[in-house]
Amino acid sequence: MTFRRFLAGLIGIPLALVIVLFAVANRQAVVVGFDPFSPDAPVLSVTLPLFAVILISLMIGVLVGGVASWSRQGKWRREARRRRSEVSRLENEREAARREASMARAALPAPQRAA
Repeated sequence: MTFRRFLAGLIGIPLALVIVLFAVANRQAVVVGFDPFSPDAPVLSVTLPLFAVILISLMIGVLVGGVASWSRQGKWRREARRRRSEVSRLENEREAARREASMARAALPAPQRAA
């Protein structure tokens, strides 16, 4: 068993237990309304268990945070892409120079030995 798998179990199992206990303790239904102009009788509303509202809100927050983080790192990904292409170009140039030097050495006459 790898350490990563052990750590995932060590954290994941208690976290799953807490989420299940939270869901069982907060099963009462709540009305979630999306109509700011008529809070008493909202046109757009849904009735969900309280734990679902909280967990969905948490998931949306994680998703929005991930998208924000990903978009802020765009300049670093672009720079890494540019540098990878530059490294590739330089490696190709180096190989071409090595081939050229090898061909030039082969074209030179062999050195004369002193008697």
